[in-house]
Amino acid sequence: MKRACLFAAALSATVTCAQAQTGYFSGKRITVIVGSESGGGYDTHARVMSRHLGRFLAGQPSIIVQNMPGAGSIVATNYLANVAPKDGTYLGLIQRTMLTAKLARLDGVQFDPLHISWIGNLTTETGMVVSWHSHPVQTAADLFTTELIVGGAGVAADTESTPRLLNAVIGTKFKVVSGYRGNTNILLALENGEIGGVGDWAWPNIKTRRPDFLRDKKITLLMQLGFEKLDDAPADIPLVMDFAKTEDDRKVLQLYFAQKQVARPVIAPPGVPAVQLKELRSAFNAMVRDKEAIADSVRSGVEISATSAEDVGKVMDLIAATPPHIADRLADAIRPR
Repeated sequence: MKRACLFAAALSATVTCAQAQTGYFSGKRITVIVGSESGGGYDTHARVMSRHLGRFLAGQPSIIVQNMPGAGSIVATNYLANVAPKDGTYLGLIQRTMLTAKLARLDGVQFDPLHISWIGNLTTETGMVVSWHSHPVQTAADLFTTELIVGGAGVAADTESTPRLLNAVIGTKFKVVSGYRGNTNILLALENGEIGGVGDWAWPNIKTRRPDFLRDKKITLLMQLGFEKLDDAPADIPLVMDFAKTEDDRKVLQLYFAQKQVARPVIAPPGVPAVQLKELRSAFNAMVRDKEAIADSVRSGVEISATSAEDVGKVMDLIAATPPHIADRLADAIRPR
């Protein structure tokens, strides 16, 4: 009986090994297209994922990262939707503003977010409005009376669309200087005095990537950009929702900041076969619970607080149900002037 059990166990191990070697992705290479520049939070998350996702796919394919910045991820998302192979070998990590890109009628959008194949989301996050410590704007109230020049990394990037939204909906006085390749360059400009602040900077990235800014009081936190106040941020930093004057103002803000619940969306092109899509989603869900992957994310200075493709779908349902007049207000609010 014992020999039979040992034989069965050995056979099972052999079959499992064979399956791992002969799965659909065996011998293939997966390319992760990142819709932002190298060195930033999106890029770091993508590289953590590239080191671990393959372990949870039958065949254990190699995974590489390719940066494709441009227009706040519009270039990368257009590529994934219209050019990339639809066989499961191309994935994307795009900026969250792509969820409402069509609704907001952003220029250059050649995809429908409702038709994208969602794999999952690596983290949720709340943004912060910050100013340099020596700038005249040192409180949220100052944002309504004194101009704050902030850097922008593309028409659809948070660094541009958020300050434009706040100007239009609650009456702040941001001036957006566009043309920066990403957050890395924006932060250099902030340190060099080219700009006075950042219109939307993810709180997890502030803590993990530039903790010296907080420790040395180089920046001032002005406003929290989300639905609820953070537990680990100073309690006296006001919430953006507190400045909504009307119910429609609140609905526009809620629509826009719903994207923060899907801060690092991972996608596949439309039309990926259901079998491969299911395998990719299952592998993603296993990876984000894996202790080794989580430890790697901590070492890399990013957080994993993931949600599934189904959770992303709920946010997309909210976006799809947006009343036309709210969609019009959002589109008008974030349109470059």
